[in-house]
Amino acid sequence: MHKIAVLPGDGIGPEVTDAALEVLKKADELYGLGLEFEQFEFGGAAIDAYGEPYPEPTRKGVAAADAVLLGAIGGPKWDDVPREIRAETGLLALRKDQGLFANLRPARVLEGLEELSPLKPEIARGVDVLIVRELTGGIYFGQPRGMSEAEAWNTLRYSRPEVERVARVAFEAAAKRRKKLTSVEKANVLEVGEFWRKTVLEVAAEYPQVELEHQYVDAMAMHLITHPADFDVVVTSNIFGDILSDLASVLPGSLGLLPSASLGDGTPLFEPVHGSAPDIAGKGLANPTAAILSAAMLATYALNRPEVGAAIERATAAALKTTRTRDLGGNAGTAEFTNAVLEALSG
Repeated sequence: MHKIAVLPGDGIGPEVTDAALEVLKKADELYGLGLEFEQFEFGGAAIDAYGEPYPEPTRKGVAAADAVLLGAIGGPKWDDVPREIRAETGLLALRKDQGLFANLRPARVLEGLEELSPLKPEIARGVDVLIVRELTGGIYFGQPRGMSEAEAWNTLRYSRPEVERVARVAFEAAAKRRKKLTSVEKANVLEVGEFWRKTVLEVAAEYPQVELEHQYVDAMAMHLITHPADFDVVVTSNIFGDILSDLASVLPGSLGLLPSASLGDGTPLFEPVHGSAPDIAGKGLANPTAAILSAAMLATYALNRPEVGAAIERATAAALKTTRTRDLGGNAGTAEFTNAVLEALSG
């Protein structure tokens, strides 16, 4: 059996997570995955129940699982709690606790769905980019950090092993795709950027079959929109990856379409990129596509069943061609879209 720790979270998190679970259960029925699910409190819901976003029962459940499926966390209700117990702090702690140093965020414009992108069809056509973001280092974790009445400070720091290991994840991914890797930094003004570039170049010697190019982050932001189909795999630091992957959400047409996987030493984590959208929570309007595609990544990376992940992706693409939620210009609700995916998956 494969144990899946389910963290529905806040806002629309429980709704999109339920949709993803329905799809996983159908896949289990069709393909014999041997899945076992257990739910835990996380984020704002855990703050309400335990006074902290990542309580001990959840920590133990995550550590004992084979994969984690997360919905979404946070919302205005918890904006005024101390920083050390905010929902987002709990997510950072989970990643650090499990050593999840590589975040994979694919942004793909599906064939026949180019009209969903705000970009011209000729620019959107064929876009399939995978952003590999370093997840447990950099400015989000660097010390010292702090704030006084007069100033605030954060530290951007990377060690050689941190850069090497995320670079290898990116090179491995590129070797299985179109064999092109773009490394993004700011080497012209930041010592950390210069160090990042040098270290990635050293790792590149292990992957002669992969073409490596370097981009400054400001130029990359422009190129990602003006000619996104030129890129295959992109590897970058925590903060730059955070920004670029959100920017990449424009490419397929909605943040509601982007899944993610966080991989490393411990239990892998799978979650949609979007937030908790408290304004539509409980109304049955949320787009569950990203959560369902995150479940597909779970099948591929945590269960080592890429054929099941691919089947879920095909079913989701088929549903998007006939049944769309409001953020994509349609009228379908969460349940209606989920049912369309289930029907397509069942064949």
